[in-house]
Amino acid sequence: MKIAIAQLDYTVGAFDANLALMHEAVAEARERGSDLVVFTELATVGYPPGDLLERRDFVDRNLRQLDRVAALSDDSLGIVVGYVDRNASGRGKGLFNSAALCVGGRPVGRYHKCLLPSYDVFDEARHFEPGGPAKSLLFKGIRLGVSVCEDVWADPDLDGRSIYHRDPVLEQVEAGAEILINISASPFELGKAAQRRDLVRRYAAQSGRFFVYANQVGGNDELVFDGHSIIVDPTGRTVVRGNDFASDLLIYDIDLASSSGEPGDLRRVAESTEEEAVKALELGLRDYARKTGFDEVVLGLSGGIDSALTAAVAARALGPDKVLGVAMPTRYSSEGSVSDAEALVANLGIDYRVIPIDEIFQSYLDGLAPVFEGLEADVTEENIQARIRCGVLMALSNKFGRLLLTTGNKSELAVGYATLYGDMAGGLAVISDVPKTLVYDICRHLNTERETIPQNIIDKPPSAELRPDQKDEDSLPPYDQLDRVVEGYVERNLSVPELVAEGIDREVVEQVVGLIDRSEYKRRQAAPGIKITAKAFGIGRRYPIVADYRGLHK
Repeated sequence: MKIAIAQLDYTVGAFDANLALMHEAVAEARERGSDLVVFTELATVGYPPGDLLERRDFVDRNLRQLDRVAALSDDSLGIVVGYVDRNASGRGKGLFNSAALCVGGRPVGRYHKCLLPSYDVFDEARHFEPGGPAKSLLFKGIRLGVSVCEDVWADPDLDGRSIYHRDPVLEQVEAGAEILINISASPFELGKAAQRRDLVRRYAAQSGRFFVYANQVGGNDELVFDGHSIIVDPTGRTVVRGNDFASDLLIYDIDLASSSGEPGDLRRVAESTEEEAVKALELGLRDYARKTGFDEVVLGLSGGIDSALTAAVAARALGPDKVLGVAMPTRYSSEGSVSDAEALVANLGIDYRVIPIDEIFQSYLDGLAPVFEGLEADVTEENIQARIRCGVLMALSNKFGRLLLTTGNKSELAVGYATLYGDMAGGLAVISDVPKTLVYDICRHLNTERETIPQNIIDKPPSAELRPDQKDEDSLPPYDQLDRVVEGYVERNLSVPELVAEGIDREVVEQVVGLIDRSEYKRRQAAPGIKITAKAFGIGRRYPIVADYRGLHK
């Protein structure tokens, strides 16, 4: 059976545009002699649709979309596609997350997703009813074990314990499925592609069956989907691998009489954490801008490493001619900051403006002087500068229709080292899930081919430059220590004693954890950011603002 995996970049709710992509994929698959085209999870609507699923008209349109996709099939070419089905039983949730087998221009078989994730960024139990016994779908005399995304994550070997009481893939094997197919919309995080590959390899080797894994690609809001679709043979060997972070059409002829498969297309994929991260950020930014209707972006250039990386990602994702960097020096800006920003601009080839804001800052100080009389300068005056910069950037965004990119990293967002209505304000926080130490690693990675980030930006101590001779480490622990606490506390949910037991100084742990806890109100007002780690602030982390965690930290 010659199977085509259509790894496509959908926009949620863009029914006509999405159908055009699918039509093109089916036409190519048919021309290349395919028997079956496999689309991904909820391909009729794009993933994740969120609470659009509560709209009856949205679900109705999705069902019409299913019919339009089915019409692309015929008696020779079948289609497997993810869609939203209605639950007509009168019990449970009103919808299923489903897959349809389409043959001869119509749906002839259906499968309802059994395992509904409700952790991290997922909330599928909010809308969907789990499916019943996992069954196979018959096509050209072959039983296909079609499952949907989370159905393949029931393996207890993943982390020593399964959170589910059943394994739909094994149920399908026991029911006689001859080829296993999983259609997914599995969001990216660093290292996750290897996890998926290992899951699929174990199922294929244990069952002695070919396993076809089709994953969505593209950016939708905070989430990035990396594609990386694969086919694994019955020995557990990967025989086909799709692009990461790009659309693809993979075609492979499965010989059911063989206990192994000949190698097919094995696309090159990212080979390091840094390469994975920058490709994810590029795709996330490119799709966020494109799908929200922006062609160009604007950002502040401080001469620091965070704005430098953000500008570099933007130039790679959109093209240098679409990026405007703006320097806004004050009395506290060093000469090197402006010259470093200019060197970055020359390396990237982006547009650049210098708009001094010291006179605007002074007008604030003069206007507030009667109210602040007798009071020492403090963080108030620092924040005024950050908010003036935001005002300038938002004016440029409004006037020229550019998407404003914020430049703060995960470490700063964690501890609240950022200004509300200042450097936190904007349309997209490109590196808000990138720890400071990884920011440096990515910049060094970008410089391996040629100098992208000026070396002086990498070498100099980080500073907000909002008061004389200011350095980040005046207020914070060194970033290598701070990031260890953020990773352990936020991503692994470790307690203060557990973090101390890992060799981190207790004073550092208590300081950083206290700052993380107290900064939740700020993060609620931050721009959406691109998720690349196991636990990002925002969509996947739901902590209360009004709470007292101090008792937990003893």
